[in-house]
Amino acid sequence: MRIITGIAALAVVAGSVGAQTPEAVMDRAVRNYSSMKSMRAEFTQTITNPLTGTTSISSGELLRKQPNLLAINFTNPKGDRVVADGKAVWVYLPSSAPGQVVRLTAGSNAASSIDPGAAFLNSPRTRYTMKGARSEYVDGVNTDVVLLTPRLANSPFTSAKVWVDASTGAVKQFEVTDANGLKRHVVITSLVANPVIARSAFTFKAPPKTRILDSAAFGGM
Repeated sequence: MRIITGIAALAVVAGSVGAQTPEAVMDRAVRNYSSMKSMRAEFTQTITNPLTGTTSISSGELLRKQPNLLAINFTNPKGDRVVADGKAVWVYLPSSAPGQVVRLTAGSNAASSIDPGAAFLNSPRTRYTMKGARSEYVDGVNTDVVLLTPRLANSPFTSAKVWVDASTGAVKQFEVTDANGLKRHVVITSLVANPVIARSAFTFKAPPKTRILDSAAFGGM
C-alpha cells in the first residue's frame, strides 16, 4: 500500500513540474490567434437557459481576415448572418427577427467585438483573473483548461472556461456564463489557418423589402 501511495505521489509531482500557469496557456493562445492573418472555422453552439429550461443548438462557419473583416454564417438556423465589412456591422437574423437588418456603426475594433474568440484573446492578463483547472482531452486532443473571471463589472459574462490545445495553442472550445445563468458553449469543429478568402465573403446586401435599422452605437454582441 505504501509503495502504491508513493508511486501516486511521484506521479503528481512529475505532472506538476511541467505544468504551465494559466497565464502562460493564454499567452500561447494569444500568439496562435495573432499569427493567423485569416482563418476559416466551423463551429457548433449550445445555449442553455436555466430561466426557461430550454436548450438551443446552432452551427455555422466563421471567416476572419485582419484587420477588420469578419463574417459569421449560420447553417443552422440557415440564413442567419453577422458581418463586419470594415465600414459597418450587419446583423441579419431572419430566424428570430424576420424582415429586418440591424446596421451598426463600425469602429476600428468592430470585428473583434463580434468575434467570439477575441473576447478571450484580447489582453487576457489585464482583463481577467485566471485559474488553471485541469488537462482534458477534446476529440482526442490534449487541452489545457483555463477558468477566467472578468475584472470589470460591465463584462457581458460573469465567468468563462477556455480549452486550449496543449501543442498548438489553438482554442478548441469555450463556455461563458452570464449573470442570469445563461450558458453558451461553443465547440470549434474545424479550423484552417491563413486561407485565401475573397473580399466578397465579407460583404452584405440586405434582401429586398427588408427594413434596415440603424444604430449609431456599437455595444458588441
